[in-house]
Amino acid sequence: MPRPVIDPTECSACGICVDACPNGVLEIVGDRSAIVDEDACTGCGSCLEECPMGAILDIEDE
Repeated sequence: MPRPVIDPTECSACGICVDACPNGVLEIVGDRSAIVDEDACTGCGSCLEECPMGAILDIEDE
């Protein structure tokens, strides 16, 4: 199943991806976004499209 890959060196913890995720998969943890419910991720790409920092890289197959 496709999953977002977050680059922690680029993430500014702005929360835009958290708001963009229709399934509540992402949260701000410490100083970056993190996938907190991998099973609920559908790989829709909303977080990838909305990230202004380009910190969410490709959606890759496992």
